Amino acid sequence: MSIKKVGIIGAGQMGNGIAHVVALAGFDVILHDVDPERIDQALATINGNMSRQAAAGKITEDDVNAALKHIGKADTINDLADVDLVIEAATENEDIKLKILKEICPVLRADAILATNTSSISITRLAAATDRPEKVIGMHFMNPVPVMELVEMIRGIATGDDTFKTATEFVKKLDKTIAVSEDFPAFMVNRILLPMINEAIYTLYEGVGNVESIDTAMRLGARHPMGPLQLADFIGLDTCLSVMQVLYEGLADTKYRPCPLLVKYVEAGWLGRKAGRGFYDYRGDEPVPTR
Repeated sequence: MSIKKVGIIGAGQMGNGIAHVVALAGFDVILHDVDPERIDQALATINGNMSRQAAAGKITEDDVNAALKHIGKADTINDLADVDLVIEAATENEDIKLKILKEICPVLRADAILATNTSSISITRLAAATDRPEKVIGMHFMNPVPVMELVEMIRGIATGDDTFKTATEFVKKLDKTIAVSEDFPAFMVNRILLPMINEAIYTLYEGVGNVESIDTAMRLGARHPMGPLQLADFIGLDTCLSVMQVLYEGLADTKYRPCPLLVKYVEAGWLGRKAGRGFYDYRGDEPVPTR
């Protein structure tokens, strides 16, 4: 089958970013979220981001107008009944993802593909909860989606060859580069990236350096475009903790133990940029380190 119409469940940062690139590529896309206000916010964000791309000369105004005509709202989950592909882009919580997958299956056509944007959770386990494990695949976009070139593709143990071929052809049409990962905890990017961030938090926790020193050291000493603590705030500290917990529980190795300071920040609700505070305080004109 070929993909023509795409449904996206979850209109947050990842969901609206995926809708952005899918619409620009000429596919019809509809957004659904449990909170209808988030869909309106997502559409406004997409409009603003596309306008900035046009102002920078990366796309044209005609591209923007054409793409925006491809995007619609799915007020209820039943509005996704005629899509060829659903991309689940909810928060990185297995219980929430399983609930969504179980709810959407009875609505979809029998030949529709289910993709999950999980950054760490077993595709095999998620697929086993559906009525179509052979049509479930991991499609892990990087954040921010319109800017980042990579998509990790992950096959569960039951993912069919036709599903993999159709999904990879679709992603290539989005002008993304594919890296295929085996279905192991956190896949490739986060298997490498999140332990580095967790180690940076341990470095802060143990008093080896403060926030500013650690980020400066990695920016200028390792040529990272963003310091690890600044990056953690950008990703979301709750997401960082979720990925580390998946690694720790899935691989049973103490080197993946989440830093207690990361746990404390999440418990405080200091989740990074989206919450206004994390390892930096974003409530003023400039971010200020919190430790």
